Amino acid sequence: MAVYIYSIVDKQHPLRLDGLSGVGEGGTRLRTVTAGALCAVVSDAAEDLRPKRRDLGAHQEVQQSLMADGTVLPLRFGLLAADDEAVRLVLEEHADEYLDRIQALDGCVEYHLKAAQDEGALLRQILDENDAARRLNEEIRGGQAGPDASVALGELVAHEVQARQESLATGVVEALRPFARLHESSQPTGSDFLSVSFLVHHDQDEAFLTTELSVAGQLGDDFDFRLSGPLPPYSFV
Repeated sequence: MAVYIYSIVDKQHPLRLDGLSGVGEGGTRLRTVTAGALCAVVSDAAEDLRPKRRDLGAHQEVQQSLMADGTVLPLRFGLLAADDEAVRLVLEEHADEYLDRIQALDGCVEYHLKAAQDEGALLRQILDENDAARRLNEEIRGGQAGPDASVALGELVAHEVQARQESLATGVVEALRPFARLHESSQPTGSDFLSVSFLVHHDQDEAFLTTELSVAGQLGDDFDFRLSGPLPPYSFV
C-alpha cells in the first residue's frame, strides 16, 4: 500500500497526533518516518485516493495540530510514496534543503488574501471618471452612436477594468508587504482582482492584521476582502 505524506518537521518537534486520523476510507493511523534530524508524518493510503471533503479536512487537521507546536513544512494534499523506505531516502537526500526551509519558516504563518470589487460600482466609476467611456455610453443610450460604438465601449471598459484592478492589487500588496517576510501572488479567479499569500512572522502578526483591516476599510463597502489564516505556510515550502 502507498504511503501518504502530510508534513516534514524537525525530529524534536512535538507530535500531538492523538485523536487525529489520516486520509482514506474510515481514517488511517498516523505514524512517523525519521531520518537524521528530520521526521515525516505519514499514514497508509490507497493509490487512487481522491480529494474528498473528509480527506481534505483530515489533511488540514494534521497540519494545524503540528503548527500549534512549532515550524512545519506542510505538503500539498495527495503526495504519495511507495513505502516508508522511499520517504526515508527523500528525507536523507534533501536533508539540508528541508532543514534550511524549517529555519527560514520558524515563527511564521501564511495568510491568504482575496479581494473583489462590486462590478456595478466599478462600471459606474469608470463612466464617471473616463470622458471617452462616458461619451460613448451617452451616444449609445441616445441612439446617436455608430454601429461599432458598443464594441468600442466594451473594449475601452475592459481596458479600464484591467488597469484599475492591477493598480488596486499593487496598492494592497504594497501596503501589506512591509509586515511580511515574503509574498506570493497567484492568478485571481472569478470576479477577484487579487489573490496573494503572505508569509508573516508572529512578531508582525498584529500589525499585518491591523493594516489589512485598515486597507479594506479605506476602500469601502464596494470591496470584498477575504482573508484566510493563520495557515500552514503551503506557499513558501
